[in-house]
Amino acid sequence: MIKKESRSKIRVKKHLKIRNRFTGTPQRPRLAVFRSNNHMYAQIIDDTVGHTLVAASTLEKDVKAELSKTNDVAAAAYLGQVIARKALEKGIKCVVFDRGGFIYQGKIKALADAAREAGLEF
Repeated sequence: MIKKESRSKIRVKKHLKIRNRFTGTPQRPRLAVFRSNNHMYAQIIDDTVGHTLVAASTLEKDVKAELSKTNDVAAAAYLGQVIARKALEKGIKCVVFDRGGFIYQGKIKALADAAREAGLEF
């Protein structure tokens, strides 16, 4: 009998492959995205020193107050706007997008498009 690998293990493998290709620098930090079944998280990370420069998630009170659901495409788009706004306040304009091993469609694509529209370049 053939055993299939779980989707979460496949995603982790994909993420490791992606992380081997690029890292965040002080001039161009990495926008890392993670989504669970209930929430989405976005961080802008400088990998040279290992610090998170900006973070946002659907768990934050002000973000959660604006949303009816925290796990749909509209929530992802709003989170993209929030992370872009916070990044621009810190003076970050260019980032490298790290989709976290997730397929670039749906919520991940909505977050990326909203961040681009709000002013981030990637």
